[in-house]
Amino acid sequence: MFSSLVEAAQSCNFKSPFVTVANCQSVAPAPAPLTHNVQPLKQLTPNHNIMAAATEADSCEFGSNKYFALCGLGGIISCGTTHTMVVPLDLVKCRLQVDPAKYKSVFTGFKITLAEDGVTGLSRGWAPTFIGYSMQGLCKFGLYEVFKVIYSDAIGEENSYLYRTSLYLAASASAEFFADIALAPMEAAKVKIQTTPGFANTLREALPKMSSQEGIAAFYKGLVPLWMRQIPYTMMKFACFERTLELLYKYVVPKPRQDCTKGEQLVVTFAAGYIAGVFCAIVSHPADTVVSKLNQAKGASAFDVAKQLGWSGLWGGLVPRIVMIGTLTAAQWFIYDAVKVYLRMPRPPPPEMPESLKKKLGITGDAK
Repeated sequence: MFSSLVEAAQSCNFKSPFVTVANCQSVAPAPAPLTHNVQPLKQLTPNHNIMAAATEADSCEFGSNKYFALCGLGGIISCGTTHTMVVPLDLVKCRLQVDPAKYKSVFTGFKITLAEDGVTGLSRGWAPTFIGYSMQGLCKFGLYEVFKVIYSDAIGEENSYLYRTSLYLAASASAEFFADIALAPMEAAKVKIQTTPGFANTLREALPKMSSQEGIAAFYKGLVPLWMRQIPYTMMKFACFERTLELLYKYVVPKPRQDCTKGEQLVVTFAAGYIAGVFCAIVSHPADTVVSKLNQAKGASAFDVAKQLGWSGLWGGLVPRIVMIGTLTAAQWFIYDAVKVYLRMPRPPPPEMPESLKKKLGITGDAK
């Protein structure tokens, strides 16, 4: 399935503002060897030059198999490492959601956990966290790039610019649908380890117990609420990030993106990521609470858990989750962009209005 998506993405004409940096299907004769003075293909606006897809500074062409694979690698590194780093906070957050009477607050949660399990208890669930979110990151970031190209080509260059927010939302939702299927088994094991005292201390203990007690359903009973949590979260994560990044460069950063150093660009990436993370935490929190409680309660449905918690209960643990997700999302975007820089991958600038649309609207100059 994934290979066919990649093939479809590669076969597109790259006509949208998001992918005009490349023409991977060019049949022109092989160019002369590149020199240090690489010339731009054309100048879209006075301040933005569109360069060739793969110059001596790029390790791959935009939209190639290698490009999508490296995007997936960036997703593994960004999601797997960041989620593992915040396991202690995630553990306390989950326990606060499923047993608010005992843990009461984040501070109390840390205090009780340290008293009962010691310092090592704060790392409980790290293995399923690392494995599960690495798999999720692979699908989330890799397939987002694939779907963005596919949908952009389907609606055309002008519509891709005019409805770019919808494009981001559709591509991220499609990617997260598959990413959650990869994440669900490890997420179920993680929550079980963290919130059920005495059940298991390690992933190797948890998996056979869960399988023997509930069968395969133990690993996927939380998939629907996981979709309810992660798809809105990811839609906000990508759409809010893309638009915030665009606005920061337009109104806040005092110079054009191409004039910024790589370090300055990464700082802007981090800022846009944190802003997106705050909104991500809010829109996805009720479903996150249901997932935590559902994987603890044997035989319960998502509707039963939501009804039992009530409206106020669905928002338990929101503050630590805002801190965790805000930091997490910012760090993920920073690492993902840093991986692209390190691997010398194409990094298209924020989209600009196509020349054809400018002519239709009678716009002149550097309109965005």
